[in-house]
Amino acid sequence: MKTTPPALPPAGFAAAARRRLAAFRGRRILVVGDLMLDRYVYGSVERISPEAPVPVVRVTRETLMPGGAGNVAWNLRAMGAEAAVAGFLGRDREGRELAALLRRRGVRLDAVMPAGDAPTTVKTRVVAERQQVVRVDRDAAPDLAPRERARFCRTVAAAAARSDGVILADYGKGALCQPVVDAALRAARAAGIPAGLDPKNPDLRVAGITVVTPNRREAFHLAGRADPGAAAEPLRDAALLDAAGRVLRHWRPRHLLVTLGPQGMLLARAGAAPIHVPTRAREVFDVSGAGDTVIAVCVLALAAGADIVEAAELANYAAGVVVGKMGTATCSPAELLAALDGASA
Repeated sequence: MKTTPPALPPAGFAAAARRRLAAFRGRRILVVGDLMLDRYVYGSVERISPEAPVPVVRVTRETLMPGGAGNVAWNLRAMGAEAAVAGFLGRDREGRELAALLRRRGVRLDAVMPAGDAPTTVKTRVVAERQQVVRVDRDAAPDLAPRERARFCRTVAAAAARSDGVILADYGKGALCQPVVDAALRAARAAGIPAGLDPKNPDLRVAGITVVTPNRREAFHLAGRADPGAAAEPLRDAALLDAAGRVLRHWRPRHLLVTLGPQGMLLARAGAAPIHVPTRAREVFDVSGAGDTVIAVCVLALAAGADIVEAAELANYAAGVVVGKMGTATCSPAELLAALDGASA
């Protein structure tokens, strides 16, 4: 557990946040991307295995949660918005379990298609005494014929046209190829709605997209540069600022929001001075899914009329709530407002 003194919110921000959160209700956001099932196995460790130098975990409980694009959709629902997902599920038990989890939270699955013969992506995390011991992944890219991929593109475009915002959730599992991205962004531009990308693939073309939200490691990877390590102050971190500039030139988004963990966020835009948004987290137990919260709240806030600075602040507070929980988690409006009130006190 790491404890960090949170920065104070900007003057008047709490009152503005209450008004903005009220506008979240009824906004419909489409999440396009990799759907996966997160399985958490919790237990305790009392001894080391005699078979190998590894801990023996005595299992006490197991939970299932949506991961990837499904967790983004859960975050949207937790904030009071409507959410729909577009992606692929395997014809297996895990696919049925994930679909049931999403339906239970009111997430629409109209744009979900079978993944051919590929299995549903599953990430299994074994957690003992609040520490992740190991993660086991099972995944494969969707096994689709060209005709099925073209049908998915049409489905995405139609769903985006009925939405107030679009999120491209890329986890490198094969759902987001260039034709799918093109279909989603064309529809978003035609509808005049914001579109965001949580990136993995540096080769995607997304010029003109509203916002891209890599973490620091992803930003350096996308920039083709090695990360020398964080400087004490993000606005004086020459390597970070250079990487951000390269990502802006490569992808040409309107806004680049780099998440920096305990340092908060860096907001960069072409032709404007970068802005540092300090961390809002009090306690950090688990960063799993924090990026999902950031992209969900940021695009939702933009869809509700916020400017990018307000959207970044709201996303930052929501992420600060989520990292204080174990496992992929969400933040509700009440929790976000409580975090604002606590920071202001």
